[in-house]
Amino acid sequence: MVFLGRDGMVGGAHPTAEAAIAYLQSAGAVRDRTRALFTLAQQDQLHHFRYHPEALPAAADYVLAVIQQQYPTGEIPFHSRWRHFEVAGRSRLDLLEPKLSALDSLEQARLKVDLAITSVLLDAGAGSQWRYLEPGTGIEFQRSEGLAIASFHSFTAGLFSSQPDQPWQADATGLTQLTVTHLGQAFQVTDDNPLLGLQGRVALLQKLGHTLHQQPQIFGINAPRPGNLVDYWLQQATDNRLSATTILQTILLGLGPIWPGRVEVAGVNLGDVWPHPQLPNTSPGSNLVPFHKLSQWLTYSLLEPLQDLGLTITDLDQLTGLAEYRNGGLLVDCGVLSLKDPTVLDQAHPPDSPLIVEWRALTLCLLDDLATHIRHTLGVDAAALPLAKILQGGTWTAGRQIAAQKRAGGGPPIQLASDGTVF
Repeated sequence: MVFLGRDGMVGGAHPTAEAAIAYLQSAGAVRDRTRALFTLAQQDQLHHFRYHPEALPAAADYVLAVIQQQYPTGEIPFHSRWRHFEVAGRSRLDLLEPKLSALDSLEQARLKVDLAITSVLLDAGAGSQWRYLEPGTGIEFQRSEGLAIASFHSFTAGLFSSQPDQPWQADATGLTQLTVTHLGQAFQVTDDNPLLGLQGRVALLQKLGHTLHQQPQIFGINAPRPGNLVDYWLQQATDNRLSATTILQTILLGLGPIWPGRVEVAGVNLGDVWPHPQLPNTSPGSNLVPFHKLSQWLTYSLLEPLQDLGLTITDLDQLTGLAEYRNGGLLVDCGVLSLKDPTVLDQAHPPDSPLIVEWRALTLCLLDDLATHIRHTLGVDAAALPLAKILQGGTWTAGRQIAAQKRAGGGPPIQLASDGTVF
């Protein structure tokens, strides 16, 4: 099977490692390489999954019904971390007032970027047992909302700051000094309330702290912090317009060193990029499939703080869907995808498993196809209903709803062996 990359080269192949790295750290490569595996699925040649195109229209109708249920007025926000701060009838950002409003707009944006980045990096799957009891409200949360609320209260308590007089920030020193004990206490982790990948989450934030020191051109020289990305992006903007692909590429380059145990090309850590045995290994990186799930989730989550500063975000449609178990589970539970060997359901699979790489790749391609079906039904285009809104409306909620209907506890249809840094 031969396919052309967006650069016109066969298989997205590149003669040099440098060109391969640049290519694999792009949203275009995500679509190219996942579409290569999808083409094999259409020919029923994948090792693990079978694609059932006849089930796709019903899945699209199911998602559309969820969108209309969740957002009957049609006003759908972007899929982002901010939505998880808005659960149980209130926005946790209201708790930051009036202190937040006393800051200038630039510092408000830096604070929100500090919060979004630390929260997203803590957002890998929590497991089905973990719960978080919110202080002050007594409301119990789990999974993504629980992680969001726990990370929010950790942030406002100054867990990620090294400056007691400025607790509402994340800085390099505060992040590098984070410990498993401190994060475990903040997230209410006990033997009876285990959180998947706790050590991996701490290691990720510690590495973020070290990376902030190593890249002063992006994160600042004095007291480097994630929020200083705002200043960097303002310099990159032209006429107050900033491409979403610029945001993603900055995240991929700036945060690349934090990911543990990832594939490297020429010594460069590629992040959420994995090999698949059915892609040709004929040149640097030619057998690799990039997903950049957390990086794209983070990019979506940074749009609103930047828009609040007056920036217009362009090229949003060049970002992809998110290759995680809610979107992927939706497709399995709706019968669009099925496993060729059902016995694999008896074990958990790590992210480098070819089975998981296939599942995630097919998920991204089918999210694009679901979006096309939904827009056609509604008679709108991608500008009116971008993928970021369909994810929110949308596929993520639909995946959670159908999982709850099919399995006690609402877990994914396929077990994942998570280290707290991928899903």
